[in-house]
Amino acid sequence: MAARSPLALGALVVSAVIGGAVALGAAAVLGTFKSGTTTVRELQAVPAAASPTAFQSSKALSVNQIYRRAAPGVVQVTATQVVKTPAVDPFFGFSVPQSQSQQALGSGFVIDKAGHIVTNYHVIAGARSVRVSFSDNESVKARIVGSDPSTDVAVLQVDAHALALSPLPLGDSDAVHVGDPVVAIGNPFGLDRTVTAGIVSALQRVIQAPAQQYSIDHVIQTDAALNKGNSGGPLLDARGSVIGVNSQIQSGNGGNVGVGFAVPINTVETVAAEIIKTGHAEHAFLGITGQAVTPSIARLFRLPASQGVLVASVQPGSAAAKAGLRAGTQKVLANGESYPLGGDLIVSADGLPLGSIERLHDVISSKKPGDRVSLEIWRGSSKTSLDVKLGRQPSP
Repeated sequence: MAARSPLALGALVVSAVIGGAVALGAAAVLGTFKSGTTTVRELQAVPAAASPTAFQSSKALSVNQIYRRAAPGVVQVTATQVVKTPAVDPFFGFSVPQSQSQQALGSGFVIDKAGHIVTNYHVIAGARSVRVSFSDNESVKARIVGSDPSTDVAVLQVDAHALALSPLPLGDSDAVHVGDPVVAIGNPFGLDRTVTAGIVSALQRVIQAPAQQYSIDHVIQTDAALNKGNSGGPLLDARGSVIGVNSQIQSGNGGNVGVGFAVPINTVETVAAEIIKTGHAEHAFLGITGQAVTPSIARLFRLPASQGVLVASVQPGSAAAKAGLRAGTQKVLANGESYPLGGDLIVSADGLPLGSIERLHDVISSKKPGDRVSLEIWRGSSKTSLDVKLGRQPSP
């Protein structure tokens, strides 16, 4: 986490630019046959342990086991930035800009034997130089391979012998469930390789990206303690696989209150692979903002479909604008939400019914700039289809 700015999330994004173990039974019956009789014996239930249930599963690791396996692959990231600060000239009284260095501390983890390390974009943003420290306290210089502000992902690379590197296994964030136990390892407040444990508190959260005009979907919420310096570190499941990259907390004072957010590893893996290959990540871009429609809202406003996405705005020059998508001309409040009426209602994308902004985002993000998407829309009382050639998400 960057020391120059709190790791805090003010509010969850509602609408966004579309870019691109089971407990054992309490008793058992044992039967033996001797002299024509059957003896029945009941076994008493074993009291539950204090640790999370899933950590007791035969396939799960203990927190200590996860820590000992993963800690060698977790690094502390130190990013040095040069900033201009005003200083008052003692003789003439006017401001004279001065340069000074400041450091941002965060976390990261090794993903392959080639020395690639994943961290958050906001940890290394604006850095002139970056160093990483391993569990043996060895500090080495790292090269910034590339970064992606719209997903808060950055990839570093160190020149180290493959035997000295301990890549962490990557899991499947789509297979995560609410209540699953998780472990976070990072460097909060510069305290290297600190472990905290908790559960997955919620799924499908949406948070604001460092590139503030964009949002990050399918985010994992956890109550594992996260603080400044945890940014970029791994969130691991009970088998020790990375399911997310710890990125933000929601807090009024910048400290942990049990609400942390991790960018899902499936998103990170895709973006990191593209950065390693080309030095940057490109995202397909439609160029609208919108508001999802529920059946009750559809009935209230007498819309022609029970679900879909109302187009709120169309970015000039975007793929949506070129395809002729129309934004709403008036805004109406219902249940505390603003709904754009008078424009297009998108009901499906590539034949997939749209019940949320995130569903439309998923369709777009599965494509590359220049790919086409078929949108089915209602315009007033007429239903039509638009074939849209997607653009490239603008650089923040």
